[in-house]
Amino acid sequence: MQEQYRTLAREGVHETEINRSRFICALAPVATEQEAQDFVARVRKEHPTATHNCFAYVIGADASVQKASDDGEPGGTAGTPMLQMLMRREMRYVAAVVTRYYGGVKLGAGGLIRAYGGVVGEALDALGTLTRQRFRLATVTVDHQRAGRLENDLRATGRGVREVRYGEAVAIEIGLPDADVEAFRAWLAHVTAGAATLELGGEAYGDM
Repeated sequence: MQEQYRTLAREGVHETEINRSRFICALAPVATEQEAQDFVARVRKEHPTATHNCFAYVIGADASVQKASDDGEPGGTAGTPMLQMLMRREMRYVAAVVTRYYGGVKLGAGGLIRAYGGVVGEALDALGTLTRQRFRLATVTVDHQRAGRLENDLRATGRGVREVRYGEAVAIEIGLPDADVEAFRAWLAHVTAGAATLELGGEAYGDM
């Protein structure tokens, strides 16, 4: 698994004008390829009279799914530079649609490549990105007497507390970088005088 990847902070739109052509870049975080395709269809529906609605998307922390479309622009001048911009910025789980309203001035292949790739880069800057880090999921089990203070200590030291479950004992689910597991185990034994147990689970990604 990838140690980390970047994704979009929020859905949004960024527009620029180049030689009288309007380039409108819509970006959205997407979890699956189906979500990406639905987003592309939604943007196309919003701009039925546009000259082109070109798209690119990257799905998977390891970028296992990559798709792009020039939607009638000369081959390789729209979808490909959009996809290249997403990959250059290490973006994952994101879909981009660039809607073009032709303004009467031909840009040429080089101009199109710069325009389509550039507006995606500008949109990423405008909307912001997040870095997600790979974590080991772990469950700390402790008695009720120590649970409140331990939860406060976990939060104070920047540990990602994901869930707290109350039963006969208290189970606190956290996320740990793999490299921190042994140091955390020692810290936990120290702060609870050995009264807490640590059980390691699977892996997930979380915001840094």
